[in-house]
Amino acid sequence: MIFAAGFGTRMGALTKSRPKPLIRVENQTLLDRTLALADHLPRRVVNAHYHADQIQRHLEGRDVQVIVETEEILDTGGGLRNALPQLGAGPVYTMNADAVFAGPNPLEVLAEAWDPARMDALLLCLPVTRAVGRQGGGDFALGPDMRLERGGNHVYTGVQILKTEALSEIPERVFSLNLLWNRMAAEGRLYGCDYPGRWADVGHPEGIALAEEMLAQ
Repeated sequence: MIFAAGFGTRMGALTKSRPKPLIRVENQTLLDRTLALADHLPRRVVNAHYHADQIQRHLEGRDVQVIVETEEILDTGGGLRNALPQLGAGPVYTMNADAVFAGPNPLEVLAEAWDPARMDALLLCLPVTRAVGRQGGGDFALGPDMRLERGGNHVYTGVQILKTEALSEIPERVFSLNLLWNRMAAEGRLYGCDYPGRWADVGHPEGIALAEEMLAQ
């Protein structure tokens, strides 16, 4: 599941007439970069809202399902739950479409560390020192047993493996996956995995040049 429905307001004029996932880094759209990481998966679903018609045209003829959130953006939790009929049962990868990776495929890193007996979610993280263009501190503390707690110097990269069964228990229509993470953390089933490469946040205009510099290195 690739989240591509946001307005991209931090990008300013760059997203006035196009959605953020269609911004280019080294002449390749952010959305195409993200989809390429998931080429080996049997199902790929993208949600859209802001300039959804552009995303639909961009993906026309490709083996990718586009779900348009017409009335409002459902946020990450609501958007994922809305896409479950297309994704099918079982754990899913979710990805944000505004990041660039330099290093191994992040989905393969997660797959190697995934242990469904212990984990309800496995979030790909990395230290702030390897988060290019990061504005602000970390999101989580990554313990020696791989469990996550709020705070700390690890940044969530926007990529995870997540069990989806508990989504049906949340009454809100629009909600963040943070609600699910909080429940999992309270039960000791929220885990993190350290990404060995570098990651660039392209959620703001300066991130484009920083990502291209990272890739050049």
